[in-house]
Amino acid sequence: MNGDRFDVVVLGGGPGGYPAAIRASQLGLKVAIVEKYKMGGTCLHWGCIPTKVFLESAEVFHLASQGQEYGVSAKEVTLDYSQLTQRREKLLSQNEKGTEYLMKKNNVTMYKGEAKLTSPTAVSIQMSDGSGTREISATDVIVATGSVPKSLPGLTIDGDRVINSDTAVNMQGVPKSVVILGAGAIGMEFASGWNDLGAEVTVVEVLPRVLPLEDPEVSDEMGRLFSRRGVRVMAGTKAIIESVRPLGDHVDLEVEKDGAREKLSAERLLVATGRAPVSANLGLEALGVKIERGFIQVDGQMRTNAPHLYAIGDVVGGLMLAHKAKAEGILAAEAIAGQKPHPLDINRIPRCTYTRPQVGSIGMSEEEAKSKGHQAKTGKFPFRINAMAKILGEPEGFVKIVADAETKEVLGVHMVGPRVTELIYGPALARLLESTTEELAMNIYPHPTLSEAIGEASLAIEGATIDM
Repeated sequence: MNGDRFDVVVLGGGPGGYPAAIRASQLGLKVAIVEKYKMGGTCLHWGCIPTKVFLESAEVFHLASQGQEYGVSAKEVTLDYSQLTQRREKLLSQNEKGTEYLMKKNNVTMYKGEAKLTSPTAVSIQMSDGSGTREISATDVIVATGSVPKSLPGLTIDGDRVINSDTAVNMQGVPKSVVILGAGAIGMEFASGWNDLGAEVTVVEVLPRVLPLEDPEVSDEMGRLFSRRGVRVMAGTKAIIESVRPLGDHVDLEVEKDGAREKLSAERLLVATGRAPVSANLGLEALGVKIERGFIQVDGQMRTNAPHLYAIGDVVGGLMLAHKAKAEGILAAEAIAGQKPHPLDINRIPRCTYTRPQVGSIGMSEEEAKSKGHQAKTGKFPFRINAMAKILGEPEGFVKIVADAETKEVLGVHMVGPRVTELIYGPALARLLESTTEELAMNIYPHPTLSEAIGEASLAIEGATIDM
């Protein structure tokens, strides 16, 4: 075919695609990347970054409102949402420009447009600038097209009364009241932020507990803490989709639990029931690429069943996390370059929820460890005893470590508490190094820090805690 020729073409400039392009270039390959919207993808423009800007403002507002406890008195604490928006847009623009700079620095050719595969190694791009179609080809192609918010069958997202996370993150104010369908990370993060900013929040989750992918003790703690904050938590509750009625300045719906129905009403209904892969209209079906429920099937080297075609990130399913996509992008680039990298181990991928308090976890829950044949042993240490947690005024939560009773290998670490999304890197490193609880306990933790709770939880497994 005519057109530019590359060693690797990456479809999608998000947190999986752009690292794949950089790593491939570092390995001496000629690389192009195609992005139809803006470099950085969903993570930068609708997901990870803007939601955390929102949550940081919410936490600052909460802290300022509680200032007297710290000896800092503010006469009147108000929220200027326009300033929040300006700060968010400034940060997004900086990050987008930074990503584009990285492409240029690493000699990655950028195309802005919508791509479609005409063969496993040929791409047709409908250019965003209206200049028509460009044809490019490569020895290998990496699909990194990500995901979009998922709705429920029969439920229309109107962008006004019934919204998804894309709409929510770009709102110009705080709703007075909101019902959130889904108590995964997305739903709970918005619930936390809006609650801190004064909204009346109800969370509806069809499964028996909030954050259902986490260890049950984490879920129970978060449900309890959110209820104490004034969030109405309705776990084990089904939304009756046909009952949803947007009505002028509010939306009504009915929910059902244990056979009993209840009517709910709020200014907004946020649908936070997960994300769907962007795999349609890419030409995959015509190429015979194996797809299940929209997710592209890949092997441990991120290869699809079509020769020279790889896929990474949300579009392949599993944990739909930006850092997982990044790791997969690097892995795919190294596989293309002939390095034969180790497949990604799901038990080495940290999971973070940026609520107040935060959740950070890695590896197996206690239930999972037992189901996989381990004689699981656990150690737990509460943050209410930790000096730094008390100094911060955030003594809720705990660190729980799951280990193999015989080998003492750390199988999983589960944390609820202040800034635990920053702490989880330590247990992640422990998992990488196949550390034991004895080694975690031997480590010297600086005092006073939140990290001391990890050491104490390690000691708790053998009943040897010092501070409890």
